[in-house]
Amino acid sequence: MDEFHLITLDPGHFHAALVQKEMYAGVSPRVSVYAPLGTDLSEHVNRIARFNLRRENPTRWELDIHAAPDFLERMAGERAGGIVVLSGRNRAKIGYIRAALEAGFHVLADKPWIIRSADLLALAEALAAAHARGLVAYDIMTERYEITSILQRELVNDADIFGQAVPGTGQEPAVYMESVHHILKQVAGVVNLRPAWFFDVREQGEALADVGTHLVDLVQWTLFPGQAIDCAADVQMVAASRWPTTVTAAQYRQVTGEPGEGLEYYCNTRVSYTLRAIHTKLDVLWRWEAPAGTGDTHCAIYRGSKSRIEVRQGTEENFRPELYVVPADAGVSGALGGRVRALAGRYPGLAVEDQGARLRVAIPGRYRVGHEAHFAQVTNRFFEYVRHPGEFPSWENPNMLAKYYVSTKGVELSHGAAPPL
Repeated sequence: MDEFHLITLDPGHFHAALVQKEMYAGVSPRVSVYAPLGTDLSEHVNRIARFNLRRENPTRWELDIHAAPDFLERMAGERAGGIVVLSGRNRAKIGYIRAALEAGFHVLADKPWIIRSADLLALAEALAAAHARGLVAYDIMTERYEITSILQRELVNDADIFGQAVPGTGQEPAVYMESVHHILKQVAGVVNLRPAWFFDVREQGEALADVGTHLVDLVQWTLFPGQAIDCAADVQMVAASRWPTTVTAAQYRQVTGEPGEGLEYYCNTRVSYTLRAIHTKLDVLWRWEAPAGTGDTHCAIYRGSKSRIEVRQGTEENFRPELYVVPADAGVSGALGGRVRALAGRYPGLAVEDQGARLRVAIPGRYRVGHEAHFAQVTNRFFEYVRHPGEFPSWENPNMLAKYYVSTKGVELSHGAAPPL
């Protein structure tokens, strides 16, 4: 089998480098990078260099740098590889994706592909072009590879444990998710500098349009596995609001390395919508810095007729995501025990711990590989689809459109709402 040759296009976000945190079988170590000359490019090169220079399991990447204003045209004309990797300025991303697909490249692109509802048509056209040309265009949805999300999906779809999803209401939704991210953080052990444009929501996107895409994706993926979602028929937007996180001038300089003023950064969104009449509420939040020993956090609660299935990651969990079942039916405990024993065939070591009012699914540490490791898992799945395009799921593209419909329409709706109390 011929080696895959990667092309990295205008890497403006550290996720572009995380795709190369590991080496891959059947992938050339030589990667071409096409980008304008600037800080975004130099930070990307530095991250790859650190992966090559680390003591444990160093990578062996080689970079061919093509830094010029006409980088996009040169990429299409020089055809240094067959796969384009994208993670950077979100406003321009759909244009890059379309250009790559029209030039005949497969595309592995980080979220979000679009941040404005005006670009939904462009997204639909890009997905249609990929399908027509036999190309794979894949969104980097890392949260599908988090073990608690995988197991939560299994339990929600077990009628003996979960029952049926209740419809819920706007005040008491059937699905509630909260994601808390932090502006100042470390990546691969080094403080992650943010580009100045990160604080421009017209470039980066607001919270729901950016990191919130993971939550919208998980709701669809968990409630309706293997099913195509029709955004026109299955989704109804209900309410949304937005509010800022204050960033001081000193904090801005610390995280960008550049001079600048303080600002009100509109990076928090709350949205309510229904998915096939199931009420869903998402809180997507950015704070300045995580307390020592903690990090980004995730909460996901699904309410069924027989139990609640919850992922929590707070103080009680030592900021490690844990999976709980809160029974409302006497038969849930036995059904959970049987299901966990069956799942142990795939995940040896799983167990159930009775905590009185709730049951905890005990997950061995070897399955808790962490967010950065999920990039290699997604990338390997993408490579399998490139090798075997017939295996690409038919539901992925319509669900992409549904996901970005919720994220972009939710942001628009929030602009007409007051901040939450």
